[in-house]
Amino acid sequence: MRGTRMYPQAAPLAATCALLILLAGMHWPQVLAAEEVKPTPAARPTAARGPDERIVIRTDCISAEVWPKGYVSGVKADTFIDLKTGAKDHSFGLDIVDFLMQPGEPTDRGQYEFNNLYHGKIPKRYIELPQICTQAKDIPSDFAIGPDFVAVRQWWTYTQAAAGYKTGSQWQQTLVFPAGRRYFLACDRIRSANDIKDVFLRIDMPGHLRHKAGDVFEEVYLSYEGRIPAEDFRRDFPPDEKHLYQRGKQKLPDRMIRARKYRGEKMPWLAGMTLDPRAVWEAWRHQRGYICFIQEIGGLDVKVGDHFSAAYIVGYFDDVKQMEAEYDRYRGMNSLAATKDVWLMSDGVLVEDGEGYRIVPQGRAAAPEKWRLLVGGKGSATVNAQKIDVDGEKEVAVK
Repeated sequence: MRGTRMYPQAAPLAATCALLILLAGMHWPQVLAAEEVKPTPAARPTAARGPDERIVIRTDCISAEVWPKGYVSGVKADTFIDLKTGAKDHSFGLDIVDFLMQPGEPTDRGQYEFNNLYHGKIPKRYIELPQICTQAKDIPSDFAIGPDFVAVRQWWTYTQAAAGYKTGSQWQQTLVFPAGRRYFLACDRIRSANDIKDVFLRIDMPGHLRHKAGDVFEEVYLSYEGRIPAEDFRRDFPPDEKHLYQRGKQKLPDRMIRARKYRGEKMPWLAGMTLDPRAVWEAWRHQRGYICFIQEIGGLDVKVGDHFSAAYIVGYFDDVKQMEAEYDRYRGMNSLAATKDVWLMSDGVLVEDGEGYRIVPQGRAAAPEKWRLLVGGKGSATVNAQKIDVDGEKEVAVK
């Protein structure tokens, strides 16, 4: 996924939309339990550009839209539909991206404000801006239709910096929508333009929850705390009052899962699952007119040119047990990349390298003797100068 146009031109919009209408009227087979899902050629996803360059995606399990104009990054609000139940996200968007920050007291004017109901009493300061979701307005994007997935990439270079720092850090987001799954895989990656201590990227994960006195959901689940009833979110409260996770101050959870159960006996959970809990610096779950699902990834020391990233599963599940089973398939993954034929996940950071990829450590961390690499699709990819043939999902070790 590189260059001005990373993939071959997609099918003409009219033809693709006609196919979408035909597919919408078909009887979709019942979704199997997560561990039984086996995508078939008949389930090949579709994608096409729509008005304002939006990318319209459909698989046999979900439909979604990615809008690179307006309120940008992630999956557009109320477009992520579970075809099994008809559930939608009730969010402002999923995997939405803000700015680069670090802990500490602000030192210049126009900085981050705290000691308030929105941000609590947690001192932080901006490093690079603007807030991508609300201020970037028009970001580059591309997509590919693979043999059994759709991949989307979006990217942006920060244009503002706090005093003492340079602009130019690069954010890149990859989303992969596999056939046969009620979720998508996602990754946010940063290449730093500065030497910084404890830098983190603020995102929404899975996304904020719009509601009125708990009308659309029954409960929230936090893997580091447990189940929380909707009644707990009837009044506004700051992030540091309750339900706050901070790395190093609480026990590292086995899994980092944050989810909400939609109201109704047959309605699903929508979960955002960060596949390496160590990647999460801080996670909020507070009420401010809506439930705020802010999450901060990184919290690492970096030098100019260093990378850091996190990878996620975002989607619909019948229960917590099903979330955990899917989480464990991808446990420990930190990055995601894709071509028109294959997608790749690694416990390191996947970065472009000529016609292939290389895996680098998070920030200043040391590289292991071997990297884990999970691949899917059908074709081949070159990683760390090693050619990998792919025909379905499998895990390999790469030096």
